[in-house]
Amino acid sequence: MSEPLKIAFVGAGSVRYTIKLIGDLAHTEDLKDVELSLMDIDPERLSATHLLVEKYITELGREFKVQSTTNLEKALKGADFVINLALARAESHEDGYVQYEIVRDIGERHGYYRGIDSQEFNMVSDYYTLTNYNQLRMSLEIAKMVEKICPDAWFLQTANPVFEITQMIKDLTRVKVVGLCHGYAHVYEVAKTIGLNPERLTWQVAGVNHAIWLNRFEFEGMNAYRFLDKWIESNSHKWEPKDPWNVDLSPAAIDMYRLYGMLPIGDTVRCGTWKYHYNLEIKRRWYGKFGGIDNEIERPRFYEQLRKTRKMLLGLANKLQQNRSLMLTQIMPDIFTKDPESKEQHIPFINAMVNDKKTRLVLNIENKGAISDIPDDVIVEVPVTVDKDGIHPEKIEPELTERVKQMYLMPRILRMRWALEAFKTGDIDVLKEILIRDPRTRSYEQVESVLKDILDLPFNREMRNHYLKY
Repeated sequence: MSEPLKIAFVGAGSVRYTIKLIGDLAHTEDLKDVELSLMDIDPERLSATHLLVEKYITELGREFKVQSTTNLEKALKGADFVINLALARAESHEDGYVQYEIVRDIGERHGYYRGIDSQEFNMVSDYYTLTNYNQLRMSLEIAKMVEKICPDAWFLQTANPVFEITQMIKDLTRVKVVGLCHGYAHVYEVAKTIGLNPERLTWQVAGVNHAIWLNRFEFEGMNAYRFLDKWIESNSHKWEPKDPWNVDLSPAAIDMYRLYGMLPIGDTVRCGTWKYHYNLEIKRRWYGKFGGIDNEIERPRFYEQLRKTRKMLLGLANKLQQNRSLMLTQIMPDIFTKDPESKEQHIPFINAMVNDKKTRLVLNIENKGAISDIPDDVIVEVPVTVDKDGIHPEKIEPELTERVKQMYLMPRILRMRWALEAFKTGDIDVLKEILIRDPRTRSYEQVESVLKDILDLPFNREMRNHYLKY
C-alpha cells in the first residue's frame, strides 16, 4: 500500500487562506489519499484551524487525515508539498500587520510617505523588503528545514514578498521552489469589463511578481487590444471603482498601458512610479474615489477587516467545539463555500504533479530564457504547463515591449537584488544606499535617523544585530 500524499501547511493559522485551499482540495476528486499537516506557532489559531478544517472536509464529503503541530520539523516529515503561508510576527503582537503599520508610521514621521518600503515599482502595502528582515529570515529558515527534512518536496511560496523570498530560496538552498500569486486572474476581470467572454480568450502574461503585463490578448483569433482601445475611447471616462481593489482599468492602468505599450495586470497596476502615489489626493486621481487599497485610509480598514474575520472564525471554532452539528457551509457560506471559485493555483499544481493532469498555470520560476533580455537566474512570473514531468514554460509570444523590459522590469529586478544584497550581507550601507536614491530623501541624516528608529524597535532586535554587526 502506497503512502498517502502529505501536504504541509506552514502558517496554517492564516485560517481564512488555509480554508480556501482546503476547499479547493476537497473539490479535487483526483486527490484521494491525502494527509494534511497543519503547522503554526500560535496554538490557539492552530487548534481552531484544525477543528474548522476537519469539519469543512466532512461537510464536503471527503475524508482526509488531518494532523496539527507547533513543531516545524514534525510537520515537514514525509511531506510531498509544503505550502508556506507564514507571516513573521512578534509574540507581543496579534499579527505581522501590526508591525507593518508601526514601521510604516516611523517611515512617515521621517518624511517617507507610506513608509520606506514603498518604492517605485513596489507599492503594495504588505510587500515589505527593506525592513522585512524578520519575514525573510523566517522564510529562509523554513526552506532550509525543508531541505533537511523533506528535500524532495515542492515548496510553494505564498506569503509576500513572493518575488524576493522565492529568489532568495532559489539562490541559497537546493529546495524545489515555486512562487504562487493569483494576480494573473485579473485578465478575466479586464475581459468582462470591456464586454468579452473570458472563456473565449487566448492570453499570456509575463514579468515578475506584482509586475506582469498582458503580452498576448486575443478574442476568437482577433487581437483583443482593439476592443480595449475602443472601450478606453468610449467608456473609460465613466469608470468608477467598485471597491479599493478594483483598479484594473483605472486611469493609472490606462496611463501605464499608453506608456509601456502593454496593459499591466493585477497588482502591477498598483506598482507604478511616484506619478500615481505622491499623496492620497494623487492616488484618488489615478485610482478612483478610494485611492486604491495602498493608502492611509483603505489599508488600515482592510487589516481591521482581516482581524474581525479571524476573530469570527476563532469564535466559530469555539462554538463548533461545543456543538459539532453546526454546519459551517450554512453559517459562513462565503468562506466555507460548497462550490469554490478560487483562482489559487496550489491545488491544481499539486494535482498536475501527482496525477499527471496537464494544467496551465502562471508561476514564479527561474527565467532560464523564458523572457528575453532578463537574466536567466531571475525568478519570473510566466504561464507554464505542469504535469508529472515538471514545469514547462510557454514561449512568450509576442515578446514584452522594450519599455516594459528596460523601463519597468529591469529597475524592479534591481530593487529585488538590492534588498537581497542587504539581507544576505547584513551591510546596513546597502539599505542606506537604497534610501539615498529614494526621491523622498532630502539628506543623509534623514536616512540614518529613519533606519535607527526602525532598528530600535523591540521586535526588530534580531534585525538590528544582523545589520550592526557588519
